[in-house]
Amino acid sequence: MVKPRALKSGDRLAVVAPASPFNRDDFDRGVAELRRLGFEPVYDDSVFERRAYVAGPPELRAGAIHAAWRDASIAGVIAVRGGYGSVQVVPLLDRNEARRARKPFIGYSDLTSILTFLTIGCDLVAFHGPMLAGRIGAGESRYDRQSLLNALCRSEPIGEISVPALETIRRGEVHGVLLGGTMTQLLGSLGTPFPFAPPHGYVLFVEEVAERPYRLDRMVTQFRQAGLLAKAAAVVIGELPRCDEPAGEPSARAVMADIFRDFPGPVVIGFPSGHTAGPAMTLPLGVDCRVVADARPRLVIEEAAVE
Repeated sequence: MVKPRALKSGDRLAVVAPASPFNRDDFDRGVAELRRLGFEPVYDDSVFERRAYVAGPPELRAGAIHAAWRDASIAGVIAVRGGYGSVQVVPLLDRNEARRARKPFIGYSDLTSILTFLTIGCDLVAFHGPMLAGRIGAGESRYDRQSLLNALCRSEPIGEISVPALETIRRGEVHGVLLGGTMTQLLGSLGTPFPFAPPHGYVLFVEEVAERPYRLDRMVTQFRQAGLLAKAAAVVIGELPRCDEPAGEPSARAVMADIFRDFPGPVVIGFPSGHTAGPAMTLPLGVDCRVVADARPRLVIEEAAVE
């Protein structure tokens, strides 16, 4: 895997909108928080474009990413929000430009399409982390500052990540390359020229929001039937907020525990990255990760994500 260059205080970060449009106040608060973190946000008026449910035409959105990759004064790229639209952008992105630029790209949710393009399609480490609207712009009650800076700014392994809400579904301990993102986007890539096609022995990270238990079952079943679970050595599941049945039963966690009861490797659930009820942590995708599923489940990021 190609690793991006580490960020440092004062670096310029391009703010892009590959998916849906956003609230301007959310945007402004996110820009202010990036400055508080020590970075200099860079954008132009094209980021405010709107076309129905997307932030302007695909060519404009892809062009902003390419411009950031080509500009030597830009150190990294961060998205404003998810929603929908990244799949329109991916076919317009240049793999060689991405690898040549070696710049951190940060996003989640709909941006999973671009994270998959970078990690699977370009062999480039990318970051499943908070975006401006609703996360960074809402302050540290909505994003985990330390994991963001550790992932992006330290050219050494992050090491152990243990969170109180993490639970073991299947015991075990393995390591492999960490890959994944939001399930709907991962599955939506199958059958396209930009599929989620991980190597054997990888660690699968999946998360979702507001998908009822039977839909989670359907998605995991598709993962299984597509051969993606057979290739995985371990599974790390997110918090799954608003995924329980309206009456409370069955819960999303109970359904996931049942679905993965026969999985041969370790499975943990409740990792707070992406859609979370509290501060969202940043996970580097494309680096070696160890999953320890026991009475004190944890992830250990064993490889630096930047250099």
